[in-house]
Amino acid sequence: MLGFARKDLLPMMRLPFACRLVLPATLLVAAPVLGQSPAPATTAATPTPRRITLADVDRIASVRDPQRSPDGQWVAYAVSTVDVAKDKSDTDIWMVKWDGSETVRLTSAGESESSARWSPDGKWISFLRQDEKKKSQVWTLSRLGGEAQKLTDIAGGVSDYVWAPDGRSLVLVSRDVDPTAGEDKPDKAPKPIEIETFKFKRDMVGYVDGKLRTHLYLFDVAAKTTTQLTSGAWDDSAPAISPDGRHVAFLSARSDAREKSSVREVYVVEAKAGATPRQVSTKVARHADPLAFSPDGSKLLYMEGGDPRYDAYEQFHIAVVPVAGGPAVNLTPTLDRPVGDAVWSRDGSRITFVVADDRERYVATVPAAGGAVTRVTRGQQVVSSLAESRADGNVALVVSTPTQADEIFALDGGTLRKLTTHNDWMARELTLGTLKPVEFTNKEGVRIGALLTLPPGTTTASKLPFVLHIHGGPNGQDNYGFMFDREWIAANGYAVLQVNYRGSHGRGQAFQSAIYGDWGNKEVADLLAGVDWAIKEGIADPNRLGIGGWSYGGILTNYTIASDPRFKGAVSGAGSSLQLTMYGTDQYIVQYETEMGQPWKNMERWMKVSYPFFKVEQIRTPTMFMAGEKDFNVPAIGSEQMYQALKSIGTPTRLVIYPGQFHGITRPSYRRHRLEQWVKWFDTYVKTGAGAPTTAGAAATSGRD
Repeated sequence: MLGFARKDLLPMMRLPFACRLVLPATLLVAAPVLGQSPAPATTAATPTPRRITLADVDRIASVRDPQRSPDGQWVAYAVSTVDVAKDKSDTDIWMVKWDGSETVRLTSAGESESSARWSPDGKWISFLRQDEKKKSQVWTLSRLGGEAQKLTDIAGGVSDYVWAPDGRSLVLVSRDVDPTAGEDKPDKAPKPIEIETFKFKRDMVGYVDGKLRTHLYLFDVAAKTTTQLTSGAWDDSAPAISPDGRHVAFLSARSDAREKSSVREVYVVEAKAGATPRQVSTKVARHADPLAFSPDGSKLLYMEGGDPRYDAYEQFHIAVVPVAGGPAVNLTPTLDRPVGDAVWSRDGSRITFVVADDRERYVATVPAAGGAVTRVTRGQQVVSSLAESRADGNVALVVSTPTQADEIFALDGGTLRKLTTHNDWMARELTLGTLKPVEFTNKEGVRIGALLTLPPGTTTASKLPFVLHIHGGPNGQDNYGFMFDREWIAANGYAVLQVNYRGSHGRGQAFQSAIYGDWGNKEVADLLAGVDWAIKEGIADPNRLGIGGWSYGGILTNYTIASDPRFKGAVSGAGSSLQLTMYGTDQYIVQYETEMGQPWKNMERWMKVSYPFFKVEQIRTPTMFMAGEKDFNVPAIGSEQMYQALKSIGTPTRLVIYPGQFHGITRPSYRRHRLEQWVKWFDTYVKTGAGAPTTAGAAATSGRD
């Protein structure tokens, strides 16, 4: 269900901060010769602006993870593009000069690279790439060019790493090696998976038996030897190294309650063999990975969580804790918004971070000693991935707007300045929809925010075919960042409404946790209030209403069509309805027991949140269900059950299963298929009004009532 997480291709079920659909795309420009700027544009005639097409999803580059060089003159970053012929995405490392005058593509090996980092002397750029054994390793490349060289050869592979300040060593995150590896052979059956852990499923990983753990290692760059720093029956992650190189901070869940909790704690260990880790703070949220030592090494910056019971709905706070021990200090106690992407200033006097507000994300600062939060950036935009330089104290970051996909910007003296141009073709070639922020009041008098997108060229809408597009989470939110899905639907003639229902973030803790243990009730009331508003304003044709979403958006689609008969067509992606059967079949067992209780002791509550399945005979909306075959986030069984039920009662329905896919549909041809099928379904049942007959005077039941 969804948070302040990295930009997933599709929203997972729960993310504590912001969630936005950003679909990677195809290679947009020819690679320049190393050390040269891209060739100037030709004098070809400017293309006539057109509506977005399905092919454009493969042209939009995903630009992310900026990293400033030690001298502050360059920014390294990652660009994901699509090779349509090979039906795969590829991520390469680029760098752009701080003044924006030169852009260089550094890698083009055909194998994806990630986690680009500068060596402390600024002469090398390191990154992760798979080797011939399909294990991720650290590679290095001179900033002046040449061939990348594999630096590590770790049997368990490397999932994360950080340079020591003197450049002589790295701290690696690596998984234990299976001592029986190699016993599985092509002509023999795989070994049985024997499980005794409470949490035993994880999307994109599979079954988790708890026998192999992830630990920290110190890697000597010159000798190419490793020293194990941590061990035990737990996972360690998110390493940070002190300025003097003597200590390593990391996150780990080591309490006795770790099996039934998502909370991790901050630990510090000496960077030498045999040292014992020391816990320095608790209350760290599960997704809050950034750890950072202050420039003088005396304090640690981390994201502090709240009440573990509300883990899926919590808002992080900026916190610092003395490395030597002592109480942590919450620096944002009165900021009732999620925060993340925090970095120290070069003198250690302040912390710069990102705030997720209503439909936007902005940069803010707070004194490291405590004090008032100061907003730095403004406007209808979404910012993320801050990277500050010790050379000048300025920040590189990623910025997206309703009409611009992600690009790298400089935040120079408080002013945003665009550095990259990977997606500039969009402004030249496309006429996008008209996006408007709107608000309305639900029946309880609560103000609800939303985004309305009208078809390109439409300024005043009059009874348009209408799609209620629902975000995942539930505690994600629809925001001002560019989103292909809404543009694609709007380009096909629909008014698209995206409602930040109760449960969404950006409106405060009470708003975000309002649906705790009460799924499919308040959210549905807010969604239907949005539909009523659009009809009253003359925007939506009441006889041509559609609805759809992915993940919790798919779950809410099911809740809503079981509550209101007005929708002519629906698309439910990666959703579920018979929530009782999700217990033990997906990865949310800790949340279920905390929020809903054990089913055999709380059957009434579980049955209430499963109402779409038990009200299926009331559903007359033609509905298409979609799911990834290997999804352990919201398993395909949730879609299969509803498809089977609607098929049984004769309501038009279709089931689409994407082979080999997890919760996020990542194969480019499958992404195009998903988008194409959405619009085809709506065109068939919504645009023509040929879907379910509208019952005269029918009223929504507003949830499970």
